Amino acid sequence: MSEKRSSKEKLFLFLKGLAMGSANKVPGVSGGAVAFVLGFYEEMIYTFRKVNLKAFKLLIAGRFRSLFQYLNISFLLLVMGGSLFSYFSISIVLDFLLTRYETYVWSTFFGMILGSVYYIGRNYEYWNSKNIGFVLLGIIMGAALSYLPPATENSNLWFVFFCGVVGVSGMTIPGLSGSFILMLMGNYVLLLVDSVNVVFDVTSSVLIGNLEVLDIERNIKYIKIAVTFFFGSFFGLITLSHILGYVLKRWNHIVTALIIGFIIGSLGMVWPWKEKVLATENGIVLLDNEGVGIVENYKRFVPDMSISQNWYCVLFIILGILIVLAIDFYERKRKADTN
Repeated sequence: MSEKRSSKEKLFLFLKGLAMGSANKVPGVSGGAVAFVLGFYEEMIYTFRKVNLKAFKLLIAGRFRSLFQYLNISFLLLVMGGSLFSYFSISIVLDFLLTRYETYVWSTFFGMILGSVYYIGRNYEYWNSKNIGFVLLGIIMGAALSYLPPATENSNLWFVFFCGVVGVSGMTIPGLSGSFILMLMGNYVLLLVDSVNVVFDVTSSVLIGNLEVLDIERNIKYIKIAVTFFFGSFFGLITLSHILGYVLKRWNHIVTALIIGFIIGSLGMVWPWKEKVLATENGIVLLDNEGVGIVENYKRFVPDMSISQNWYCVLFIILGILIVLAIDFYERKRKADTN
């Protein structure tokens, strides 16, 4: 898993991490599905599995070079570095596009997921009645998740830790959107908007030496929440990776069939034609720290194709499909060149 990579391969791996991190932040889009389609999902799962007793023994013994190789650190730095960088770069662009061109963005994601279903299904060679049954089960699970009612925001640190454990599932389980799960748990804005913004503001203020503008009490609260969420995510990432690594090794064909179904079922989460349902309390719309209404859920509808804008959405769906097919073409060409 830790084979030597060229500079070009390292750059592309960083960009793949960037794509996965960006997907993780968008409710309804699965970072795990991105990792699956871009071809580094299994290496990621098996790499996280290596955070175990053997790694601890190497650390205690001071065998840092062996530890570096065993944990596949170069891979982790590139993928997780790209994922982290996306939160302060691509994710900001995505937030802007979702604000201005929301339907077109959802259309593109919808097309990319459709393309992902084709990509994964085409490479799956174990179609039989049993595995088709697991595909159908995955579809039912994914579709049911799309229509669960959301909870209200909860900033208790134990719950924030649990949100980290559950929310990171979007990175480890293809088709499952960690951001959408956080939305259902009521903490999407708290953890992926407010806390990220505060960490970014504090970091910027520290770097430029402008500390007097900081609201110390408020910032400490959100930094504690961000740190707790991070440790919950780390714990969940390692725990889920061990579980998934075990089941992938023993029931790979069944798990892949479930993943295909789950991704198909998750299409309801990114259906382009939907209206926001804003969170309210006593009839008053709840706002986040920037004065924007907090999205509680979405109400989906069938588009009126007599409206030209909806045909533009169809074009963006096709664009999304073509993006995935282009990635597939590049990956097949790269493997052919290396063989």
